[in-house]
Amino acid sequence: MPFSPKIQSTYQPKRLAVKLTAKGEQFVLNAHPWVFSNSIVKINDDAKSGDLAIVFNKNKNKVIGLGLYDASSPIRIKMLHSGMEKAEINTAFFKQKIDTAFEKRLDLLQTTTNSYRLLFGENDGFPGLIADVYASVLVVKLYSEIWLPYLATLLPMLQETAQAKTVVIRLSRGLQNSKAHQLKDGDVVFGTLEKEVIKFVEHGVNFSANVIKGHKTGYFLDHRENRKRVGELSQGKTVLDVFSYAGGFSVHALANGATEVTSLDISEQALEIAIENGKLNTYSGIHKTIAGDAFDEMQKLINVGKTFDVVVIDPPSFAKQASEIALAKKKYAQLAALGEQLTAKKGMLVLASCSSRVQYQAFFDINSQALKQTGRPFQLQLKTQHDSDHPIGFPEGAYLKCGYYKLG
Repeated sequence: MPFSPKIQSTYQPKRLAVKLTAKGEQFVLNAHPWVFSNSIVKINDDAKSGDLAIVFNKNKNKVIGLGLYDASSPIRIKMLHSGMEKAEINTAFFKQKIDTAFEKRLDLLQTTTNSYRLLFGENDGFPGLIADVYASVLVVKLYSEIWLPYLATLLPMLQETAQAKTVVIRLSRGLQNSKAHQLKDGDVVFGTLEKEVIKFVEHGVNFSANVIKGHKTGYFLDHRENRKRVGELSQGKTVLDVFSYAGGFSVHALANGATEVTSLDISEQALEIAIENGKLNTYSGIHKTIAGDAFDEMQKLINVGKTFDVVVIDPPSFAKQASEIALAKKKYAQLAALGEQLTAKKGMLVLASCSSRVQYQAFFDINSQALKQTGRPFQLQLKTQHDSDHPIGFPEGAYLKCGYYKLG
């Protein structure tokens, strides 16, 4: 079965000779995957996205790294290889990186799970590229033009590794507006797709994802282990899932015997998906939904004295840029305080953050401070990060943190 001709690039990448500032060199030698534009001292005038940047040491003229040039990003070079050890960026190089990534996922694939992240961008050596698998469908999301000349090489290898019957391409907003390709967001470039919504299994619990129009690649796989854990904590309990989106935590709770689950999200469409995902499983509890702003709706529940045995608060990123960090921290403190009031006596409050700009320790400090101010006894029982298919390869690659607070 052939791949779509749309993945063929007309652009043949060139080789660029690059020299950096002393600080930029240090980043490369420390195997950091990003080189910012202000670190570049010397580069070819005609550099284009996808060109192979060969980074030379300023003094000795030795090669210290190889990367791909990105003309439209402040992260001007996305590194593929760092250090003095020789490397050739070719099919064998990419194949070895894909094989290494797949090996890291093997333990997860021994469980009753057929959805996983095969490539996690920079953390797996593919900056600006994500590859997620949902049963027999591989979804590749591109965040940078740098990969366009390499898709014809990469996609067949990824398809074979994932044993996928269908390959879908998703594009970031910037790439949707790019004139450097013929692709459309949601293009099926290999195989066929009868329905946009694909069913898959996560630790024995059934879900679905819209791989053509859903957020990111259709679903959020990074919280898988936390969803499983919340499910196990929910047997015979009442549960509130705030910012529930497609009901990840809610569905695990229902499938594990929760008596009542309330999914709260601003999107009515997401709540409909949550209800449908619940119905893919056998459960006896009640599934309720609340559509509205999380802060307002939580306050309304507090006003009527409602409490839950398990409360999960997993908001979207509050700090997409540095200027939003202070406000993000305030919002996390507010959510911890609201969550405490909604958690029943001896209940469990689960607080999560996916804002990479709010650092790990800062997030837990904010939660502790907010909970201390309530005067209620609490114990932080567990801290978690991404699931195993989201390995952390560099400091900025760590964004997800989650705390389990047992309240008195």
